Amino acid sequence: MSLQDRIINHFTDHLQIHQYAMTNLCEVIEYAAQGLVTALLNDKKILCCGNGRSATCVQLFSSSMLNQFDRIRPALPVIALTADMATITGIANDTTFDDVYAKQLRALGNSGDILLIYTESGASASLAKAISSAHDKGLMIIALSGNHDARISPLLKETDIEIRVPSHSAARVQEIHVLITHCLCDSIDHQLFGG
Repeated sequence: MSLQDRIINHFTDHLQIHQYAMTNLCEVIEYAAQGLVTALLNDKKILCCGNGRSATCVQLFSSSMLNQFDRIRPALPVIALTADMATITGIANDTTFDDVYAKQLRALGNSGDILLIYTESGASASLAKAISSAHDKGLMIIALSGNHDARISPLLKETDIEIRVPSHSAARVQEIHVLITHCLCDSIDHQLFGG
């Protein structure tokens, strides 16, 4: 296969998964956006986490909420649990990496808050422990996942929301996670600030 054919395959796969997401995920994305807005209207906060490349989606969401997405508006209370490297490396060093989000959630999470998780693979013990800690504290969970997420889905409750991207390609999953993040940010802005 030529290099150009490989590139064309990436574009083709990208378009196919985007078409699927548009056709099949809009309702659950809307439901998640409504859950996020309900929490914000009740003076609650959104805590988010994800490992590796998924941490970039966490940063995208939190910066869009704390600063702005498409318009100037008041900052919204979002905490990226991936952002404080001193805390993350301290917890990982003193206990285990599996506790990096759970320990923060035990300190920062309150009933009615939302935990927004990004995961491409779902194999992370740190995310599994985060879900458990969030449930213990009364947080609802919104999980953006992919087809490899056999470990995460069984941990979610009926009141939680999973937005699963049906792809085994981490790159395709992340591309859709970015688009879903943009949809969530736009929906939040529209519901809270109109226009």
